[in-house]
Amino acid sequence: MQLTSVVTPFTDENLQLLSQIGVTHVTIRYPGEDQDRLESIKKQAQIFGLEIAAIEGNLPIENIKLGNQHFDAEILEMKQLLQNMNRVGIPFLCYNFMAGTDWVRTKLDERERGGALVTRFDVDQAEQAVSLSETTLQQDSTTISSEQLWVNLERFLNELVPVAEKCDVTLAMHPDDPPLDTFMGKARIMNSVESFEKLVKLVPSPANAICFCQGTFAEMGVDIPATIHQLGQHIKYVHFRDIKGTREHFVETFHDNGATDMYAAIKAYRKIGFKGPIRPDHVPQLVGEVAGEPGYTMLGRLHAFGFMQGLMQAASHE
Repeated sequence: MQLTSVVTPFTDENLQLLSQIGVTHVTIRYPGEDQDRLESIKKQAQIFGLEIAAIEGNLPIENIKLGNQHFDAEILEMKQLLQNMNRVGIPFLCYNFMAGTDWVRTKLDERERGGALVTRFDVDQAEQAVSLSETTLQQDSTTISSEQLWVNLERFLNELVPVAEKCDVTLAMHPDDPPLDTFMGKARIMNSVESFEKLVKLVPSPANAICFCQGTFAEMGVDIPATIHQLGQHIKYVHFRDIKGTREHFVETFHDNGATDMYAAIKAYRKIGFKGPIRPDHVPQLVGEVAGEPGYTMLGRLHAFGFMQGLMQAASHE
């Protein structure tokens, strides 16, 4: 498995820090249509012995999800991105199909162990939910049904998967977070294991794959190791995190303080032959970190990687 990390902020100091603790790959956010910008980011990472595993976040696909008059323009931009990724050598593109909001939380400063800050979601406070993606900060009142979302998704895949195959890029779908049936008047469709089984059958291809976000699947209430086995070869990218609670009411946790048997999860990944990027996600904000994006500060990531490395070493010996 490729130990992979987001880098926030994307500085030489943080890149060196990740290299020092044994991380080999990084995930970056969509930098725009300029291939030179991608080349520059890759060279900056390579100075510290790191490769770019994936692009995720800030993608130009909000109109694709809604299927409006800007669908074709965003499809063209996404095809250009795939071609740029091929030229630069970036193998994975992680995306989601949450229309209008992306991932949301109702509280950003819940207290975890030792007073560390994590995020919380309570469905009964949904009207004050915060969208934690730059592309969906401005929420609108447009509604959309699950049937229309599936139509738009199939149209998206029919357009993108053939290009992804030619470009040696794998599209990895992230679950809805939280995985509710509807949110803010918009349906959600990637909210169950059955939805992901439907996804990979919609346009069958090795390029049409799954980002297995453990925290979000835990919100669904499924058995994580069993679900890893169930989805098997379709899992190409992993977000390693945990929560306590249900899809309607949950809090994020330290990686060693949630409800999931994380060791069993690592063993399950080994059993299905997973060798792709795996990254800690939504880490707690620790003492001394006075600012930063919720879930994406640096110090908690260091704890997470140490925990993950221990689990991996133990699983390899077993």
